Amino acid sequence: MVRRAGSIACAMLVIALGTAALDVGAQTQIYPAVSRRVQPRVRVHRAHETCDGTTLLADLQPGVPPRLLEVDMAGDVVWEFEIPSYLRGYTDPGMDVEALANGNVLFVLPRFGVFEVGRDGRIVWFHRDEKISHDADRLENGNTLYVFGGQDGTDDLHVKEIEPDGTLVWSWSAGSCFAVDPYLNIEDGGWTHVNAVARLENGNTLVNLRNFDLTVEIDPDGKVAWQIDWTTLFDRVPSRGTYGPHDPEVLPDNRLLVCLQWDAPYQVVEIDRATGRVLWSYHRDGLRTTRDADRLPNGNTLIVGVLEASETSVVFEVTPEGRIVWELALDVRTGKAPGWFYKAERILGAAE
Repeated sequence: MVRRAGSIACAMLVIALGTAALDVGAQTQIYPAVSRRVQPRVRVHRAHETCDGTTLLADLQPGVPPRLLEVDMAGDVVWEFEIPSYLRGYTDPGMDVEALANGNVLFVLPRFGVFEVGRDGRIVWFHRDEKISHDADRLENGNTLYVFGGQDGTDDLHVKEIEPDGTLVWSWSAGSCFAVDPYLNIEDGGWTHVNAVARLENGNTLVNLRNFDLTVEIDPDGKVAWQIDWTTLFDRVPSRGTYGPHDPEVLPDNRLLVCLQWDAPYQVVEIDRATGRVLWSYHRDGLRTTRDADRLPNGNTLIVGVLEASETSVVFEVTPEGRIVWELALDVRTGKAPGWFYKAERILGAAE
């Protein structure tokens, strides 16, 4: 459980980064002046069917500074944290946000580093690494696990585990296992475009290789202990050559939940890892770029995506039967962008 501050906290990042802050000027995106920020709004809320709490996410709408945002079930802002001007160009690919057990928030600035911020807006920990993207997790031992999948190559370390002082204690390169046909010459936003990682209870590490359509389990020695090729799950052959898997989540009883994209017949799928059998799936007409799905304690699923017709970024909660019981929408057109929300997390017990 993560407890929130009793009142709204709106904070700016203030940290002495030395030369790190000076190096970003040439790469920083310049945001045009705007009169106001568009606030996300809740447009579906069936309170008796939802998993109550607050929802934490990154709001990356254009024209205004990116921010970390926590809203209650009514859509009211209970906490926000604005990214400062010299770091605003570092939100792609994949700005992950994670609530920590100590009440702080861990977030990734792709191509720059990973930060831990308190609810008072003070940075309490920071690790600089240009080769970071998409996802970072704080482990039970206090270490931090993160990935690099933005313009990555065969020689890169795609997963790193560091101690609080930044010491590298474990790493894995996809090149050690997959620098062979048919994977060797793939290129789409990098070689693997690794976009998610998780440490499993058995000590192995779950890694998602988007460009290869693979989710793999890696043992401590760096060998593949298990894998699934998502293109083999359905009869339909993906036109892009991949279903673009995102954010796999291991569930109890050896089940796995994953997001699929593009022309996959389902946008969220739950499988039995032992047999590969589909146990649950979800499809919503006109939904694209599903990049996050979390199973909630009441059995519902929280999903992030974009509605094509209106180009609206949404976070929504569905029942096992597929009924939408809560939806947060940002009415800012996305165009060709993958959406202004990347991931979302329901914080239980935070709503009062």
